[in-house]
Amino acid sequence: MRRAAGRALLGLLAAAPFHAQAELPRLCDRPTTLTAAQQDRLLRVSAIVKAELARSGQRVALVSRSGLNLDRLGLRHSHAGFTLRESANGPWSVRQLYYACDEGRPRLFDQGLSGFLFGTDDPGRGALSLVFLPLDDAEALERTVQDTRQALALLGTTYSANAYAWGQRYQNCNQWAVELFATARGGLVDADRTAAQQWLQAQGYAPSVLDLGFAPLLWLSAFSPWLHNDDHPADDLQHARYRVSMPASIEAFVQATVPGARRVEVCHAGPRVVIHSGWTPIGADCEPGEGDTVLALD
Repeated sequence: MRRAAGRALLGLLAAAPFHAQAELPRLCDRPTTLTAAQQDRLLRVSAIVKAELARSGQRVALVSRSGLNLDRLGLRHSHAGFTLRESANGPWSVRQLYYACDEGRPRLFDQGLSGFLFGTDDPGRGALSLVFLPLDDAEALERTVQDTRQALALLGTTYSANAYAWGQRYQNCNQWAVELFATARGGLVDADRTAAQQWLQAQGYAPSVLDLGFAPLLWLSAFSPWLHNDDHPADDLQHARYRVSMPASIEAFVQATVPGARRVEVCHAGPRVVIHSGWTPIGADCEPGEGDTVLALD
């Protein structure tokens, strides 16, 4: 179990930093090598997701996707952003934080939904989650996400995949997303990271707890430039755990604090796509449950 957790953690660390080239992000240490068939598959999944977005009647959604297999850490989705119906980058473009490897710093990045899905380690299976807010909340979120000046004001200067959720020395993509969400939901004006985090703490936001269960796994930070321990509380390090913002913690916070918010999950595995509505997770291995919609890919 400890070895598996270590592999999962290394996967999380390696998956986070992206280099943007055209519409296809790649991992820093290796390029994305999708075959034509794999690209076609993900494009068809993207079309299904876009149809679901259009069916929602909404203009903005919190969107999260799977990247690497993080099941050993109890995580299905690893990367979150916001998808916008109206975007200069094209309909349903995803606004997100990513790490610009060539520049050595985090950047704000608008990426088409198809490219967003291409950032996966297993094109044969994956999952994507959409969270929709009630109209008034959605309008405030859309305004905030579209406000590039505000989005950049919340962008940290130094990236860390395992950034401590209540620190400001580092930031990961999901921490930026939840701080932007806080700015919109809290009606904060000209917010900085301090104001956003104070609002989140006051509202009871709880980051994901990554329990490694084995202190030596913390030494993995020495092997990755995108992993740091020096922002985490000593007690957490002593107990081999990280408190990090992940899509699961953001979605749990939205569910608990935004009445009327709803969630749709889309997964694909083998020849099928499953569309599942509700806050309960979709079945393991993309197995459909009662009331789920099943579509054929092949």
